[in-house]
Amino acid sequence: MHISEGVCSGPVLAGGWVLAAAGTAFGLKRLDYDRLMTVAILSAAFFVGSLIHVPIGPVSAHLIVNGLLGAILGAAAFPAICVALLLQAVLFQYGGLIVLGVNTFDMAFPAVACSLLFGPWLRATGTRRTVGAFCCGFFAVFLAALLTAAALALSGEAFMTTATAIFLAHLPIMAVEGIITAMAVGFLAKVRPELLTIRLAG
Repeated sequence: MHISEGVCSGPVLAGGWVLAAAGTAFGLKRLDYDRLMTVAILSAAFFVGSLIHVPIGPVSAHLIVNGLLGAILGAAAFPAICVALLLQAVLFQYGGLIVLGVNTFDMAFPAVACSLLFGPWLRATGTRRTVGAFCCGFFAVFLAALLTAAALALSGEAFMTTATAIFLAHLPIMAVEGIITAMAVGFLAKVRPELLTIRLAG
């Protein structure tokens, strides 16, 4: 899901930077600085998880865990993901600096959107919390794959096949991430329930 340099068109790159900057500013404004350690740990989890690529045909798939970041961090998922992607671009040449805005928005916006949509379920108990956590993990990857495919499709017809392949390759990842997020949220609800208090508004 890391779009490489030289792939996206100018308008897509510009739009990505505007949206990523707005989202990151929004996340920083609502970041609880008492939870910086949690943000750093989850940013590191995203960094490591999305480094491990599994080839699937002409594309590759990897864990993203953006749904988990959204479930725990809410709006702060934006700066957490942005920092992780920046380090990946600088240290390992995954993605790139010019396309950083697009990659950040594609992965962070779904995390924040799902935390907003499923937040009430995440703060519930029992089956409702489990279902909410699964949906948060599943649909965060679904939306991320959709946005990445859309960014490629908008950059030219030549990328339509790749865009379709990326979305299809991540279908099994969606289910896996839903399960991982449900298990992680269930565990945290028992040992650190305060981590599931999401701050989305000022």
